[in-house]
Amino acid sequence: MSMSFGKSLAGSVLALAAASAAQADVPQVATDIAPVHGLVARVMDGLGEPALVVQPGASPHSYSMRPSEARALEQSDAVFWIGAELEPWLEESIDTLASDALVVELLGVDGITTLEFREGATFEAHDHEHGDEPHADHDHDHASEEHAAHDHADETAHDDHDHADEASHEGEKHDGHDHGDEEHDHEGEDHAGHDHAGHSHEGVDPHAWLDPENAKTWLDVIAEDLAELDPENAETYRANATAGREEIDAAMADVETMLSTADDVSFVVFHDAYHYFENRFGISAAGAISLSDATDPSPARVEEVRDTIRDLGVACVFAEPQFNQDLVATVSDGTDVQAAVIDPLGFELEMGPDFYPELIRSIGDSIASCTSSS
Repeated sequence: MSMSFGKSLAGSVLALAAASAAQADVPQVATDIAPVHGLVARVMDGLGEPALVVQPGASPHSYSMRPSEARALEQSDAVFWIGAELEPWLEESIDTLASDALVVELLGVDGITTLEFREGATFEAHDHEHGDEPHADHDHDHASEEHAAHDHADETAHDDHDHADEASHEGEKHDGHDHGDEEHDHEGEDHAGHDHAGHSHEGVDPHAWLDPENAKTWLDVIAEDLAELDPENAETYRANATAGREEIDAAMADVETMLSTADDVSFVVFHDAYHYFENRFGISAAGAISLSDATDPSPARVEEVRDTIRDLGVACVFAEPQFNQDLVATVSDGTDVQAAVIDPLGFELEMGPDFYPELIRSIGDSIASCTSSS
């Protein structure tokens, strides 16, 4: 072996070792749902990849973790999740398995827009009464904030929005999880607006990731948190967040173009998950078959949605891949309404740094395509 070759080989080994050491210093990150995973993946692009707890195709409202997902929480240095309003079942697991990690509940981040739950099967009266006004928290400098304040794992229980008794829909199977044995008791339902007796639907709607402006705020929060955990790569996190914000702006512009002729077309969604998207882009669903937490609707609610479809000449009814699509057929029966699929979690999209802008585009495209063909 020549001396020059030996030096070259030694240099390569040292470079690989340095790269491995840098990679080893990147925080281990866990995320709850695919849209949050996409945002974190954008910030970590080129450095590492976060783990995903709720697998694509499953409902975050009720889920049973696999051992590998529990292990990802246990090994995490940071956890980014929407919050207990969306995933009440996950709060205890984070408390137990990720007690030493930085835990960031994104729904509690200052500076985002939050919206209240909508009531009833149809939204026109509710939106008119409440003005459908968003509630934006005051701006704050996240970079100077003490990061311990982000750890919401010890927050008090959300008494007004307790989903502990929530159940999955009959016969659903997601990635090997059979939820068909879980039961939901509909006895004592109040059909005058709240479908489930003793189950309050007051408070903040947790589907805040469907407002792209919220996602842009979260990118900066994620970048600053990871920069504090990993100062050597701080500038990369921040640069990635800036690029991610620009990509979301481009996606928003595309969606505004897609929906430019859809503002006067009525549509109904499977469950009330799209309030943030509607509010941001100036459109409004006529109603939802199921509540925001995707619990099974009462017969009275199904009948009310069916009447809405007929009375308002609703153009489209959107199913979701995570839930019972037979209900869409039920409310559409006897009408000329178009049926299509829309997905707030991006089940068919490729995971990774480009996920979130593509999610926003896919929702806009689904609404625009269905309404324009009606």
